[in-house]
Amino acid sequence: MKVIACYNIKGGVGKTAATVNLAYFAALAGVRTLVWDLDPQGAASFYFRIKPKVKKGGKGLLTSKKMPSDVIKGTDYQSLDLLPADFSYRHLDLQLDDFKNPDMQLRKLLKPLKTEYDYIFLDCPPGVSLISENILNAADWIIVPTIPTTLSLRTLDQIGDFCEKIGIVSSRVLAFFSMIDLRKKLHRQIVENPSVNTQLLKTCIPYASDVELMGIHRQPVAVFAKNSKASQAYQVLWNEIMSL
Repeated sequence: MKVIACYNIKGGVGKTAATVNLAYFAALAGVRTLVWDLDPQGAASFYFRIKPKVKKGGKGLLTSKKMPSDVIKGTDYQSLDLLPADFSYRHLDLQLDDFKNPDMQLRKLLKPLKTEYDYIFLDCPPGVSLISENILNAADWIIVPTIPTTLSLRTLDQIGDFCEKIGIVSSRVLAFFSMIDLRKKLHRQIVENPSVNTQLLKTCIPYASDVELMGIHRQPVAVFAKNSKASQAYQVLWNEIMSL
């Protein structure tokens, strides 16, 4: 089982879209795939047409009153399941703080699922917090969508510093440019001459209306716009990640 976290300190950089589409392509290849929507806003759950509700909430999962396998839902897609979001996840930081080794609880929760799934994708809330530490410690790969702007590159450096501080090996962190618009001079300059300390994937995800339309169709891009540039880009991105 491999755990892939789609994480960034910033919001609005395409984390959920990447999670949903990459997980879809993983499942399309026939591997057993789970998405855990850890963001209390529940966008990934919305895209998969599943109510963002977990019985007994995040606290129930942490205290073993509910096992992750008890609340996992099937999606419309073969080999692809979802552990939904819950609004109570907004309190996870406080609840985690009550445990011994509070930064390792998500890793512990995921361990029983290793015989059930080949890939688990974590759709992560933005920010730097105890839940972030849990996510980074649980993940085999940390995928960081990054908009090609000065502030986003600065955030990427902050993520690198945060990972180093908590002992995350830098080779586990992979960034890619997201929501690029090559009509913008700054985007072109940064994509052509990236100055980053983090390993950068070659594939870029374009700023595209098809990605925005995921909210209307409530489906991965490849389902309703199979031949679109965005769909093809996510497929290439997944292939690149798999090649590693």
